[in-house]
Amino acid sequence: MEKDFAIGLAMGLVGGALIVANSYKARKLVKDGQNQIKNKAASICKQKKSDDYDDLED
Repeated sequence: MEKDFAIGLAMGLVGGALIVANSYKARKLVKDGQNQIKNKAASICKQKKSDDYDDLED
């Protein structure tokens, strides 16, 4: 059972990689998702830094 799951998981990863590699829309979707994550992480980091500086003023 576990062996079948591992094989299915590996096949799914390979299949997904092939789809993304051969499809412009899928590649664009992945890039856009990565950019959204980067932007969100940057905004959280900036917000945390400003909160840290606010604590110093008190």
